Amino acid sequence: MYASPIDTSTLGSAVGSTTAKTSNNASDPEAAQDRFLKLLVAQINSQDPLNPMDNAQMTSQMAQINTVSGIQQLNETLKGMAGQFSSLQTMQGASLIGRDALVEGDSLSFNGSVGRGALELPSDAKQVFVDIVGKNGELIDTIDMGARGAGTHAFEWDAGSVDVSKVGKFKVRATSGGDEVTATPLARLPVMSVGMNNGAMNLQLSNGRSIAYDQVRAFM
Repeated sequence: MYASPIDTSTLGSAVGSTTAKTSNNASDPEAAQDRFLKLLVAQINSQDPLNPMDNAQMTSQMAQINTVSGIQQLNETLKGMAGQFSSLQTMQGASLIGRDALVEGDSLSFNGSVGRGALELPSDAKQVFVDIVGKNGELIDTIDMGARGAGTHAFEWDAGSVDVSKVGKFKVRATSGGDEVTATPLARLPVMSVGMNNGAMNLQLSNGRSIAYDQVRAFM
């Protein structure tokens, strides 16, 4: 005597339940497939031969378990790729240690009596001057950089007998044919260390500042 026909929708519920348990237990897609096949065989064995399970329903259930299994495998693949990408970023970041990061700012970094900075021009300039300004706003010195093309340009300034502790910042003046060219001052700071925070690369600079990688305009 055969059991009454079984509604194959219960199989979908079992798949969902199995998937939930599997997700809680290391998300093993092979285990989910094994449970699904056992449930399917049990339903086939208990079905009424005069009222067999509909082929379309069976196919739908098979597609469902394959989809769940595929998603789980895809998630595991993406996790692995994310781990590899993070490791690659760390390796690449290590090569930045010791290089100068150019970040938006108007302060000079000193190596002894030599101050270093940079600037970015949006277009060509016929004349570029860099004014070195003291902490009280007084003009200490001016660097004549001549004509410069669009892009990033670094400069160095020898303080000589000037007490570098009294230097406040630098200002850029750029012109082209009598028109002002708006330049962006850039601080030039050595990278001391590199780390990862929530999947993003952070740089520790020589002035103690920690910045995200995407805040750096360029490296030298």
